[in-house]
Amino acid sequence: MTSKLLPLLLNLIFLFFFPLLNASEQKPCYSFSCSQESVVARFPFSLFSYQPESCGYSGFNLICKDDANTTLKLPKSEPFLVKEIDYETQRIRLNDPENCLARRLLNFDPSGSPFSFLRSRNYTFLICPKEANITASFRAIDCLGNTTSSFFVVQFENLGSMPSSCHIFKILPLPFSWFVAYTTYPDGQNSRDMWLKWDSPDCRDCERRTNSRCGFKNNTSHQVECFSSVNPGLHNTGLQVLKIMCLSLVGPLTALTFCVGLVMCSSERVSSQIQQAVVARLSGSVTSQPSNEVARIGLDESTIESYKKVELGESRRLPTGSNDVVCPICLSEYATKETVRCLPECEHCFHTECIDAWLKLHSSCPVCRSNPSPLRD
Repeated sequence: MTSKLLPLLLNLIFLFFFPLLNASEQKPCYSFSCSQESVVARFPFSLFSYQPESCGYSGFNLICKDDANTTLKLPKSEPFLVKEIDYETQRIRLNDPENCLARRLLNFDPSGSPFSFLRSRNYTFLICPKEANITASFRAIDCLGNTTSSFFVVQFENLGSMPSSCHIFKILPLPFSWFVAYTTYPDGQNSRDMWLKWDSPDCRDCERRTNSRCGFKNNTSHQVECFSSVNPGLHNTGLQVLKIMCLSLVGPLTALTFCVGLVMCSSERVSSQIQQAVVARLSGSVTSQPSNEVARIGLDESTIESYKKVELGESRRLPTGSNDVVCPICLSEYATKETVRCLPECEHCFHTECIDAWLKLHSSCPVCRSNPSPLRD
């Protein structure tokens, strides 16, 4: 029984203390960027391979492309270049790596991501022949055209001036910011940017404070909190204190457990050795009796075997109702599955091997010195 106690105590230490150490053993959430010119990534964003995923919110994963450009991958689109992140207003400015944002917008669907249009309007994409006489209010999208036809985009309410040679290709809700930039900058309009916003997690109040950053409240919750540290989130003072406490307790507890286990194992060994020595001494005394002895002092084998013998259960309770836990002969604790023999009349119990060896030499109980008689049916 005692030999199983040491592994049990060690397992308790590993089960309860080391998960606490691992919970606080997280990589710091420092700000990071792909290059000096690229945007700075911090909560709720996390930069893949440079920051742990636990430093960012789900859906805010950024990736460095060609070790210089920061990109954002949305569930239903190819990656966009990230040109700017406004943490205070929770907006992000995106661009197409192929310099044809209009083509991307034809099939753009932000659903399934934490982002949405800042403001949107319905716009109409037109296809017109190259030779069609198009008014100045219709802006051509060069990256969508070919040798025979051109693409144009107009606001939905301006369709009344559409030439008869043109036909509608698609009507889409698109970000208003993109269309304003598109109409304001007629040269190079294909590379204009698109602004998106996010509403959750809401860190705007925290970002407006000086030297404050937003981050997870703890490692097991998605609740956010404002931190005064420039490296928020997992730099939680409570976790650091917990880590120090655990480290200061694990060493002494391990040493104490080892010492207790060693003492208990040694005690068990000593008791076992005493029991074996007593049994061996008693057995040796029996066999060393001179052959010319006229009469034996002890009891015969049949009388000893007539006394009740019981195997102890899990409770190790003696059959006589006694609360004794130690054999009076070998001074060793009773254990489960051990066999004990109880004497009639006085009802004192002992290890079977101990009392059998004793009764072969003595006819009296080793505790009360009463002379037991053979058990009668």
